[in-house]
Amino acid sequence: MQTRILGTTMPVLEVQLDPNESVFSESGELSWMTASIQMATHTQMGGGGGLFGVLKRVAGGGSIFMTEYRAIQYPGAVSFAAKVPGHIVPVELGQGPEYMVHRHGFLCATPQVTISVGFQQSLGAGIFGGDGFLLQRIGGAGTAWLELSGELIQKNLAPGEVLRVHPGHVGAFQSSVGFQITMVPGIKNMIFGGDGLFLAEMVGPGAVWLQTLPISRLAHQIGEYLPPAQAQPAAAAGVGGGLLGGIVGSILSGGQ
Repeated sequence: MQTRILGTTMPVLEVQLDPNESVFSESGELSWMTASIQMATHTQMGGGGGLFGVLKRVAGGGSIFMTEYRAIQYPGAVSFAAKVPGHIVPVELGQGPEYMVHRHGFLCATPQVTISVGFQQSLGAGIFGGDGFLLQRIGGAGTAWLELSGELIQKNLAPGEVLRVHPGHVGAFQSSVGFQITMVPGIKNMIFGGDGLFLAEMVGPGAVWLQTLPISRLAHQIGEYLPPAQAQPAAAAGVGGGLLGGIVGSILSGGQ
């Protein structure tokens, strides 16, 4: 197997497969492939705890299906393009810590890599699409490719070093890094601060990859240019109902 990442702003991963080699991704990630590649769709590829793992992944907004791309009789190639401007990052698994990745960050992987829900927390209606904040856990052995949006900033946290991050900027991090979602202190900060209700608190040791273009912020910016009939319901739910519901619900529940 040989791979290369082509392009700059909107990169694409090209995977060259020898006969009987394969990679898998969530369904819908394929960009193009040669005629010698055979597709097979499954519900439990990549580990994840069997049926319970599949249902948990779907409840968090993931796909129930995984698709395997395999070269059968002849060498072939399959390609996966980034969905938004950003970077495609390969990570090696099996000899070190696992990785936690934002909900849209898994692009594809070799067969022995596992993917499951690693962290999920409800943050109130209208925040992160109403599904709360979710991280995928990438483990097993082999190579996985991650899709991170915008520019990429890597920080290596020392033991006990704390970094507080807007949750949308969390791209990926090693599982050795401690992680929790905390509320912004102070009611004035919540309502008037402009930085949201929650911060991700990350505690070293381990590597952290921060992305400069959270998909939620990109969607919000695009929403401002939609026709009024389409933009108004989203704005009302996301800004009015979502913000008020998030504040009230989070205060009453203590951020749980």
